[in-house]
Amino acid sequence: MTDTLADRPAVTSRSRRSRGAVSETLDILRTVGAGLAAAVAIQTVLFQPFTIPSSSMEPGLVIGDYLVVSKFAYGWSRASLPLNPPLPGGRLFGKTAERGDVVVFRLPRDPQATWIKRIIGLPGDRVQMRGGVVYVNDAALARQPLGLTVDHDQPELAVRRYRETQGAHSYVTYDAFQGGEGDDTGVFVVPEGQYFVMGDNRDNSLDSRWPAETGVGLLPAENIVGRAEIVVASWNPGAGLFKPWTWFDVQPGRFFLPID
Repeated sequence: MTDTLADRPAVTSRSRRSRGAVSETLDILRTVGAGLAAAVAIQTVLFQPFTIPSSSMEPGLVIGDYLVVSKFAYGWSRASLPLNPPLPGGRLFGKTAERGDVVVFRLPRDPQATWIKRIIGLPGDRVQMRGGVVYVNDAALARQPLGLTVDHDQPELAVRRYRETQGAHSYVTYDAFQGGEGDDTGVFVVPEGQYFVMGDNRDNSLDSRWPAETGVGLLPAENIVGRAEIVVASWNPGAGLFKPWTWFDVQPGRFFLPID
């Protein structure tokens, strides 16, 4: 059967509507694709969000904190890229971290795991713990006692607070036990291209005081993802950004805090 003249406008109209819908869908897909590409580029090159899963950096960083990490602070390495691809080692436009910087890094024994600690020793430094005090090149880090408080994540535990200073960085540490494991160590000599890192919660942190099999060991510079800059928000444990019903279960006073 052949089409009549009366049928053709309707067919043409339907065809135009169909082409318009396809064009609109393609435009939406292109916009979404461009947005995703921009987000991936920003997270790869500039900044990336992370969440704090443990108490090792208390009291400055606590479980539930969402923070932003600068990925260009020390240049870029394969650790800066998603999935840690098998690229050559080293850093592009590499810069040396400073004592006291808080860094996010890929754990040497498990590069898919990202941890956060504070830089204590630079290449060439000698680091030692004596009676819970940190010594760098035989000089004790300046620290001021601030008295007792309760542990943020374990309110039943009383801890001593100290304000510790390294260069431009001044931050508070926790000391839960005198004579605890890790309070007295041998001397660690930091090789070129590596760092000595520690958690601020000194009795609850597996860090460079422990060998790489159980802690961090000495941290290769190329494993650093970036420098932690700011806490943008904080939720109570169990809540989170991707659980809309918990969005208001926040930790007051922990929004837009610079990281010392």
